[in-house]
Amino acid sequence: MDDIQNDQEPSAPETGTDLEKTGVPAVPSNQDGDQQNSKLPLPFALNFSLLMASRPMSTLTKAVSLLYALLKKRPKCPYTLYVVVLALIDSAAVLFIQWGMYKEPTYADPDAIDANTKLFDSIPGQLTKFVSQMWMEQKYIWLLNFLVLGMVHLALVFVLNRFWVATAIFSIVMSVFAVANSIKVSLRNEPVIPSDLGFFSSGNGGEITSFIPKNRQSLVNGTITMLIWLTIICLALQLIDGRRCVIPCHWWRPFRNVKTIIGNCIRIIAAVLSVTLLWSFTWNLGINDSWSYNWAKSLGDRPKPWSTVADATGNGPTMNFLRLAHTKTMDKPEDYSEATMAALAKRYKKSAKITNESRANKLTDNTVIMILSESFSDPTRVPGITFAEDPMPNIRALKNTTTAGLMLSPSISGGTANIEHQALTGLSLALFDNSMQSPYQELVPHQKSPYTFNQIWNSVYGKNGSVAFHPFRKDMYLRDSDYKKFGFSKLYTLDSKPEITHQDHLGTSPYVSDAASYQNVLDALGNSDHAQFIQLVTMQNHTPYDDYYPDNQFREADVSELSDDEKWDIDSYAKGVDITDQATEDFLNQLNSTDKPITVIFYGDHLPGVYNTAAADENNAIPLHETDYFIWSNQASVSAGTKLDSQTSSYTSSNYFMALAAEHLDAKVSPYLAMLTQTQTQIPAISRLVSSNASWGDGSTVYLDAEGNHVTSKNLSKEAKQMLHDYRLVQYDMTKGKNYLSNYGFFDVQ
Repeated sequence: MDDIQNDQEPSAPETGTDLEKTGVPAVPSNQDGDQQNSKLPLPFALNFSLLMASRPMSTLTKAVSLLYALLKKRPKCPYTLYVVVLALIDSAAVLFIQWGMYKEPTYADPDAIDANTKLFDSIPGQLTKFVSQMWMEQKYIWLLNFLVLGMVHLALVFVLNRFWVATAIFSIVMSVFAVANSIKVSLRNEPVIPSDLGFFSSGNGGEITSFIPKNRQSLVNGTITMLIWLTIICLALQLIDGRRCVIPCHWWRPFRNVKTIIGNCIRIIAAVLSVTLLWSFTWNLGINDSWSYNWAKSLGDRPKPWSTVADATGNGPTMNFLRLAHTKTMDKPEDYSEATMAALAKRYKKSAKITNESRANKLTDNTVIMILSESFSDPTRVPGITFAEDPMPNIRALKNTTTAGLMLSPSISGGTANIEHQALTGLSLALFDNSMQSPYQELVPHQKSPYTFNQIWNSVYGKNGSVAFHPFRKDMYLRDSDYKKFGFSKLYTLDSKPEITHQDHLGTSPYVSDAASYQNVLDALGNSDHAQFIQLVTMQNHTPYDDYYPDNQFREADVSELSDDEKWDIDSYAKGVDITDQATEDFLNQLNSTDKPITVIFYGDHLPGVYNTAAADENNAIPLHETDYFIWSNQASVSAGTKLDSQTSSYTSSNYFMALAAEHLDAKVSPYLAMLTQTQTQIPAISRLVSSNASWGDGSTVYLDAEGNHVTSKNLSKEAKQMLHDYRLVQYDMTKGKNYLSNYGFFDVQ
């Protein structure tokens, strides 16, 4: 053989040799001594035979053969087992998700409360009531949530056609939803809603985890551990289950026999029907008198559109989430048409012309800085809160000398982008359909060219007419993409390119200080040779309110009769307000030293969610939705020292800010601003209170008069109702309609 190195051909082993005794057969050879059908030299073949004959390898081979035989004969799990497991998993999911809506009650005098009451009010007691109301009150909310989650589970099963894999995926998704919902409710008193998914689709999921409070980390860790074990069990069961597919089917040679064809057809039909059912239910749930709306109602579902947390608590977070998955912008007004909008534009053009005849200035003569101060408000105005030291003395004094008052906010401890959207667009959240929860995420992404007030400066100074700053992530509430549509030349954030310049923090706070945020605005002023619109959204006073700042004098100054835990958060927040107050005073002083005319619109977006005692009293609903605002002009502006009368400025909402600023500046207006000015005269403040109740206003909409009194929709004047109708027409045209007004110069300043 060519592979043998010596000259002598090897001979076959003799009978009775040690090789035979090992049980290894002799290697057959031909006349020339070569191995038959072998490409290996004989020593290698012999070694291989010896290896195969070794006891460990033989044992392994037998074990593999036995395992393969067992797998071939493994039993198929009965369909009844699938049904039982599905029912148990779905039941557990309903309870886990609902659990996140509850918290243990606190009592002023625990000894005065009997044991049964404490038991019923506890989290287990509330969960028990959620289930037992089926036979106690004939409210089948638990069953409704169970059936809806069953739709989701079955859709996964029939699409994947692997029961255990689908169950693992369903369990993971539902557990993540339950934990996220619990954390969000504890932080913002708001459940998870579909618009929150924008954080993940924009690649901002990692940032959301930074908001997990320390006391919830154990919940997250425990859930992860549970899901790991559950996934391992499900994958093992998938391997053990002889029924590889829920519905037998074969995609390789699908037409080989009648049985295969029937199986494939059933698989396709089951997947399509399950997905279609889930889609149809979700699509129609928010539409009155639709099949899913009526079916859910028959099982006890009672939508509460004025409050997502109330809706999720009463009807289940799953129902609340799906109810908002398909949102309507707003109903089409009956008289909406091009002719109607042309007549409306003509009417307000005339109003704008009359207004402009008595006004001498232009908005674009001033740099306008619009500042949304995160969670800024006066703590001492909250019922039950008392400090021996004023946390905002500078802004309080300023409000007495310039245009200022209270702003009616839609929410508490959240919804920043909604108030911001109102201020930039003049649109009101109250006029949108109640299913509209976040225009930044549910409306603006679908608009081609939304109108915002910064575009007034863009029309004069080009693309550099407006710039924006936000000392946080650019994708929060989809600001990055939305601001591009709004026409801002740049949005500077912590992760923009280039990054926002000043990022200083105070104490141990994770957020950029207001002083640093103001410095970014001052830099922008110094880098521009013309007036501009500057948008700033701060972060310093964002939740949570930990002990960030050293030497917090409000620990001692707080003389409120509240629990220590509640006072701790309030005192931390009050210190932040105090820091903002001083930083704002310093900022305005620096603006006063420049020779550029500048006007500042400053407002808090909402109150923080730290006033648990005050929030428990429904009579405090409106005060807890009122924040502070002011409009101020520096010494270089012709409007320095201007203060509009209290009838005009004492109460307002953020959608009117630009109209008020134009009046403050004695500046000419567009037909749109003329309409907003007239509407604000008739209805000084309008808002959809997210945490209100149905007895206030028209559904969830609240109107305030010039003295801050609540006015029901029925008691609005005839003029106010006409203005409100015009407002609806304009808002519909700008968002859902044909945008006829843009063809009639409705947004052009004359």
